[in-house]
Amino acid sequence: MKAIWNGGVIAESDDIVTIEGNHYFPREALNEAYVTFSNHRSSCVWKGQAQWLSLFANGEMKPDAVWFYPEPTEAAQEIKGRVAFMPGVEISD
Repeated sequence: MKAIWNGGVIAESDDIVTIEGNHYFPREALNEAYVTFSNHRSSCVWKGQAQWLSLFANGEMKPDAVWFYPEPTEAAQEIKGRVAFMPGVEISD
């Protein structure tokens, strides 16, 4: 699968975990050339504390477009080391 935004392939992998309709790619599949810092944080009752990243591709910024759980709860261990994407980032086969 691929995650595509603004003409850039943000991530690509066949190793996908899908939870609540979100496709989690391995962190190492993330193309770091398109990733930039975000200080946004959020929390989920059953997954834990999420950290966010922004995307910058072809001259455009998409703030807080990528999230991950560096230390997910015991119930969400299958997404440790994985990233997911906000709507607007196209996920395709």
